[in-house]
Amino acid sequence: MSLISGKHKMVILYCLMEYKAVRFNELKRYLKKISDKTLSTNLKELESAQLIIRTEYPQIPPKVEYSLSDRGKSLMDVLDQLCIWGEKNKLA
Repeated sequence: MSLISGKHKMVILYCLMEYKAVRFNELKRYLKKISDKTLSTNLKELESAQLIIRTEYPQIPPKVEYSLSDRGKSLMDVLDQLCIWGEKNKLA
């Protein structure tokens, strides 16, 4: 749970699951109210936890994309099951 703690990490992971490879500004648009610093920090933490992959393309202007790693994909399977459980066990 410590790997995905925080306000934005789960949303970032779900965006990457939904849209495959995503650039920084696209993620920022999906997350609406998030600062560049916060997004950058969250992406670095997810990358160091090996949940996402940062792909840098050698071109001008620089292009960087983020996608789920195999480890991240396996985590998403678990989180999906957790969401299903939550929906079934909602208190009215």
